[in-house]
Amino acid sequence: MFPRPRALSLIALLALTGCDDETPRVKPKDHAEGLYVKGTAEYLQGHFDAALASFEAMKQIAPDDPRLPAARGEVYLSMGRLTDAAAEFEAALKLEPKRSTNWSRLGFIQTQLGQVVEAQSSLRKALALFPQDFNALESLGDLDLKKGDHDAAVRHFTLASNAAPSPEQKSALIMRALDVLSSKQRYPELLAAAQKAVDDGIHTADVLATLGDALVRAGNLTEAANAYRDAASRSPRDPTLWELVGEIQMKLDKPGDAISAYKESLRVKDRAIVHVALARIHLGRNDDAAAKEELAAALESVSGQDIRELRELASLLATMDRKPDALRILANLSAEQDHAKDAELHVATAQLARELKDTGVLQAACARATAADATLKKCP
Repeated sequence: MFPRPRALSLIALLALTGCDDETPRVKPKDHAEGLYVKGTAEYLQGHFDAALASFEAMKQIAPDDPRLPAARGEVYLSMGRLTDAAAEFEAALKLEPKRSTNWSRLGFIQTQLGQVVEAQSSLRKALALFPQDFNALESLGDLDLKKGDHDAAVRHFTLASNAAPSPEQKSALIMRALDVLSSKQRYPELLAAAQKAVDDGIHTADVLATLGDALVRAGNLTEAANAYRDAASRSPRDPTLWELVGEIQMKLDKPGDAISAYKESLRVKDRAIVHVALARIHLGRNDDAAAKEELAAALESVSGQDIRELRELASLLATMDRKPDALRILANLSAEQDHAKDAELHVATAQLARELKDTGVLQAACARATAADATLKKCP
């Protein structure tokens, strides 16, 4: 630290310097650069009109700056002005024809505009300049889907995932490949691709859950439970993953492990369907007191919005000698217009109504069942 007298002299010197009447002039080049930085910041903040104004001001100072058309193109793209964006990137390419990003962005825009041939040409030029351009690879995958070439789409999405820089991007892109395989019911390939993605280090909840689904289809329940458990650890706000672990543990005849998994699900979110599952485990163990506690918890937490949850709750009520309560739930569901085509629901309602000798509900449910399924010959 400076001694005090010396510090005071420095302060005085700085004060005198500040009193200079000659104001430093900003060089045009620096002014233009400042406007570019300002416009870029405004674009990133979503202030698109302000960004365009900054780039226009920059153009007045540095009209030949090759960055300008691409910068404006990005803004127009974010605004959804695809035709304007395409024109800007075409202008950018006249200035920088070997900049792969310009070809990639133009190809993406042409894809959105349905210009398939032009898009393919632009994207392949981008990849010729930079083979690891994951955006261009993804856009080629989109074009493949439009043509119905699912093999090529899977290949391009997978290559895009391999080239993507961040784990999140890798996951999103490989999920696109997995979704294509799933939509075409190519389950063995889906299992192999999902397993390879995990082996390659993509450990997001989406990929792990997809692997779990594929393993369930293949009958590998123990491995599926492990995949869902790993997915749950990476998605701490999703209660359904632990629920799936619980269901699998019950199929594996491991009720203790199932209880532990269901309790993990409840820690994430208190849901009636999980309490119903726990109640059934306790009934299987002849622990009626514990089952009644779970039934009470289910009734307390039921949302009333999930048909699967309500039907499972109704089934449990019927099992635990509360059939009138079960019928009220089923009758209400059966009467809702959203479930008009659910013949199975209407028949189940009619069966319970007949058992309880509720003629009104029986007739109404059977009428809905026959309306939903013309092939139904007998109700209930």
